[in-house]
Amino acid sequence: MTPPPCQRCGATENYYSAGLCARCHRFSPLTIDSCEDCYAWGATRTRKWLCQGCHAWRQRRPLGDCVACGRRVALDPNWGACRLCWRQADLVGTDDLAAAIRHGHQLFFADLFRSRAGRATRPGPPGLRPGPTARFAATGAPPRKVLQWTIFDAMRTNTTTTPRPCTRCGQRPVKTAQSDFCYPCQPGGPGIAPPCRKCGSTSDYYTAGLCVRCHRFSPLTVDSCPDCHAWGTRRGNAWLCEGCRGWRRHHPGRADCVICARMSHVNANGLCRLCRKQALWLPSSTHADQAEHIWRWGHQLYFADMFTGLGVRAARAAAADQRRRQRPRPLPARCPIRHQQLVAFILPRDLHAGNARGFPAPSDPGLAAYLDECVTEHAARHGWDSKVATRTRTGLHILLGLQDTPGAAINASDVATLSVIDGPVRPILDVLAAHGFLHDDRVPTIERWFTAKTIGLPDEMVTDLRWWFDVMRHGHTSPPRSIPRAARTIQAKLRWALPALQTWAVRGHEHLREITRDDVLAILPTSGTPRHTMLQGLRSIFRLLKVHKRVFVNPTARIPLGRGPGRVPLPTPVDDIREALYSEDTTRAAIAALVAFHALSSQQLRNLQLTDVHDGHLQAGDRTIPLASPVRQRLSAYLDYRSARWPATANPHLFIHYRSANHTRPVQIEWLAHRLGLSTQALREDRILHEVHATRGDIRRLCDLFGLSVGGAERYTVVLDPPDLPTSDRHA
Repeated sequence: MTPPPCQRCGATENYYSAGLCARCHRFSPLTIDSCEDCYAWGATRTRKWLCQGCHAWRQRRPLGDCVACGRRVALDPNWGACRLCWRQADLVGTDDLAAAIRHGHQLFFADLFRSRAGRATRPGPPGLRPGPTARFAATGAPPRKVLQWTIFDAMRTNTTTTPRPCTRCGQRPVKTAQSDFCYPCQPGGPGIAPPCRKCGSTSDYYTAGLCVRCHRFSPLTVDSCPDCHAWGTRRGNAWLCEGCRGWRRHHPGRADCVICARMSHVNANGLCRLCRKQALWLPSSTHADQAEHIWRWGHQLYFADMFTGLGVRAARAAAADQRRRQRPRPLPARCPIRHQQLVAFILPRDLHAGNARGFPAPSDPGLAAYLDECVTEHAARHGWDSKVATRTRTGLHILLGLQDTPGAAINASDVATLSVIDGPVRPILDVLAAHGFLHDDRVPTIERWFTAKTIGLPDEMVTDLRWWFDVMRHGHTSPPRSIPRAARTIQAKLRWALPALQTWAVRGHEHLREITRDDVLAILPTSGTPRHTMLQGLRSIFRLLKVHKRVFVNPTARIPLGRGPGRVPLPTPVDDIREALYSEDTTRAAIAALVAFHALSSQQLRNLQLTDVHDGHLQAGDRTIPLASPVRQRLSAYLDYRSARWPATANPHLFIHYRSANHTRPVQIEWLAHRLGLSTQALREDRILHEVHATRGDIRRLCDLFGLSVGGAERYTVVLDPPDLPTSDRHA
């Protein structure tokens, strides 16, 4: 299948993803390319693939057809030529543009032509030769010899005065500040320049005893890296690329490379970075094969800092995938000791002091080594980054050093205290729980909430409420059986019933058995949502207590509950939906597309897995949803971002973040709303309302499209005006 043209630039080649080519997609691995106007190599996406000269040229000049090459680009108003043709005339030293480009264009690297005085070169008036030396033609002075700048003689902006030129040749700088000549032009010469006093080089002498590479004001602004010979380094980094700077920092030792025999910084295997990089082109070869390939064909050179961004992530992902596929060696079985030394009293640990002065070493080195192996195995299985694994090992060593009983299981409450020094609490808990070294002594949040809400109630009443709370939370496996309820449901029921329970406690009721039907009717509000919710909460409590024979009668029985007033669904502002759909955040755009087009609920979104999206369809529970074209584009962009950001994660869910990528659990519902920027339920209701108006209240269509019940679909049809709805459609 032929890919479509790029939606932004219209290119029919280099298609990448989401309707964009590699040059327009913000997450494509293309980090350096040629300039769109002058074809100079070295443009980046930051300036929209323009070099600095063409970027400034476009700002001051209108578009038009070049009189020389015919391209439609920004033109000089005096010459009617583009910057590329104008630059050819400057290099050749002629006013005839046709003669300048007769043999084609001379291409160059980006940002190569910068004036020595710090001012950008500008064209002269009509009739004069363009370029920085056009003033010679106006004054009648002999024109200066025009030279083709090479990549080693690139000029750059200098904010400080450059060395004086030689009074004889006018091209090279003087040999010293006290002299008026350079070494080749000195009287009685030419003289032989001394070696550079900084690097010892005997070639490319500049001035003041320094060579071109070492002098801070020399015209050399870009060169090759001395370690890996990658082109594109600058003086600010001591002519080193970013990769070789990090390589020198991690491998300070210098020796002869075992393959190329160069004196360089080598790793533990005796390889320099240049020889080590050749493994990228021979990923499945051995060390001997790499050496034979280099001796036969030489080294593959590259531009500086090419292996950054997505390329490095892809290489790391491939290495992590290869390690994960290897059969891990089984860890020796080890269990925590059963006894535990009790302490007389517990003092809080000052982890900040330990972080500043150092923590004690683990009392059981064998256990520390075992847990290190557990971290390595867990990290390889879940695709952890090396930083996460290292911080997890450090946190485990701190906990083992602070143990009162060496070799015992580690309390989860002790692990939680590491958060004060930014320790990785969740990864440590996962490793300890996976290998049986975790003692979970934490009190659940809902338990603390229940205790806080029932303070002040009589003890007998709290005992019954505790029975109801335990059955609702854990279920009941023996008759009468019941399934566990969600924490939000339990909190809502008790919150609705608390005003009545507190009022009865104030009136002197000690037990829920004392409550009668008249007491319930007296406490209930007259009407509206408060009456509906309070009766729901009380009915849940008394019904369960009656079934389990904790009370004699259910005082809420046969009290009409009625139907709550409910909330009329309202549409979401269009500007908010459009902002979310066209957001540069691919995650936000994908979530907004799934909800705005297919009305997925928050629970469905968090439980979606990668295998649920296939062949342009989405499997949401027992429903198969054909994905709309905008949804496919945004999902494709998000999947590209997900695979580039977390290439080795083992989490099977579709939506993940930087924390959930380290385990296999789904994200929280609150994270979805926070990332979307608005309520997912409100956006879902907006989509359903749109379908209600489109189908004129067809309840069966709503149930089939969105998986609603008949009662749930009727809630949305109330927004229609009954007189406008035909009788047949109203009862559909």
